[in-house]
Amino acid sequence: MIYVSLIVVLLLASRAEAGPLDAPGYGKAFTCSACHGFAGNSRAATVPILAGMPAAYLKKALQDYASGKRPSTEMEPYAKMAVHLGVDDVATYFAGQKREPATATALDGAAVARGKTAAAACAGCHGPDGRGDAAKGVPDLRGQPQGYLGNQMLLFKSGRRSPGDKALEEMKTLMKAIPEATLADLAAYFASRQ
Repeated sequence: MIYVSLIVVLLLASRAEAGPLDAPGYGKAFTCSACHGFAGNSRAATVPILAGMPAAYLKKALQDYASGKRPSTEMEPYAKMAVHLGVDDVATYFAGQKREPATATALDGAAVARGKTAAAACAGCHGPDGRGDAAKGVPDLRGQPQGYLGNQMLLFKSGRRSPGDKALEEMKTLMKAIPEATLADLAAYFASRQ
């Protein structure tokens, strides 16, 4: 009886599907889960979801944080660790995870509607629905936490997001022309998109 039970356990164990903890790169990326959530699916209002983001975008972000090109006292030490451990492995791990949109907590319907209208200004880079363009390194904004999106837009508006990055100059110019109330509406709209 014990022998049969052992065989059943071994058969069941061999059929178990691999999960996020078994993916290559997890050992180098696990520290990130303290803020970015299990498998990169943040549930914090101001922390981005990394799961499913293009590996090239994540790699550039980590390298920029590590070098100080994208200033953040919170991210710099962790980005340096990711670069040291293997930035390609960390970025590939998160890119390969299934993305779960942030839990939208009471988004203001009127703000979402205003944001949808205002999003026409974002469509040139992020597409009509905020999907982004992985080939061009433009991130998908859909379902990201509203607080995170709002904070990033304000950093762009003030010129504090990635100072000196010539590729983002057009974005910064656009953000400077958008009133802060409209930026909040845009954050609500993109957060509402799935």
